[in-house]
Amino acid sequence: MPSLDFKEIRERAEKAKKLSSPCRLCPRACGVDRVAGERGYCGAGSQPSVAAVLPHFGEEPPLTTTGGAGTVFFTRCNLRCVYCQNHQISQGSLGRAITPDELSMRMLDLKDRGCSNIEPVSPTHHLPGLLEALSLAMERGLDLPLVYNTNGYEASETLDLLDGIVDVYLPDLKYAADRYASQYSDAEGYVETARRAVLTMHGQVGNLVVDLNGRAIRGLILRHLILPANVSGTDETLVWIRKNLPRSVTISLMAQYGPLYKGPQFPPLDRKITLAEYDRVVDLAWDMGLENVFVQDLDSHELGVPDFGKTVPFDWDEPGP
Repeated sequence: MPSLDFKEIRERAEKAKKLSSPCRLCPRACGVDRVAGERGYCGAGSQPSVAAVLPHFGEEPPLTTTGGAGTVFFTRCNLRCVYCQNHQISQGSLGRAITPDELSMRMLDLKDRGCSNIEPVSPTHHLPGLLEALSLAMERGLDLPLVYNTNGYEASETLDLLDGIVDVYLPDLKYAADRYASQYSDAEGYVETARRAVLTMHGQVGNLVVDLNGRAIRGLILRHLILPANVSGTDETLVWIRKNLPRSVTISLMAQYGPLYKGPQFPPLDRKITLAEYDRVVDLAWDMGLENVFVQDLDSHELGVPDFGKTVPFDWDEPGP
């Protein structure tokens, strides 16, 4: 659980609120007055908005050991990935506003249902409300690790606020070339920004640590989604990881890409990756001496696509309240 107590986290929530007006919570720093109701690039309002709160069993094994990951799927996003599997909530209209008090009670419900952690997904643009909810939940007895699931496009000032709050960082490192980040995610300067963020996260929490049950309680799990025709720049990303992080850092090489949302309109993203493409990446990671690498089956695409229009978004998830 966070090393800060609920009072200190409440103070961080107030600081996050100040970062939201004018808004500079993410690297876009669009400057809108969120407190006054203005909405910037991500479209988020002054209150947090969620699409689903439920145990999730499709994450990496250390996150799902006892009762699944306690996921909070926030709506909206500061990226516009044309292939986003969560596009219904990241770029669509599904989801609803929720008060921090209600969100805190939903977190406690996840604990009561036996979840391994609390895992907010794409939370940064809702950070003031998330931190307020977390402080209330901790005051009421929440004692689970906090897993921060992020696309990696994070501002240094925001990450400083999370120091001592986040137990496990779960960032993406999507691209090795800004031209692809701009073309497919509308993210100028993504590579430098995300790499700097990953180093900051690792500096805060270090390598992955698990308890006697194999549950992640601290550290970094770095995700990298393999895209067709090496659009993701996997070779360069693995070289950067090997040069800048310990070879014992935990990496998740994700094979689940499928041509979802607008992907079919953007060749070569109009197809799945091949087994040969994925095997080459896995072999390269081992050849480079990276010691802790999670791998996936290629059929993870079919299993992992959510439908947030349903009560149970994922095939393997239990019904949420």
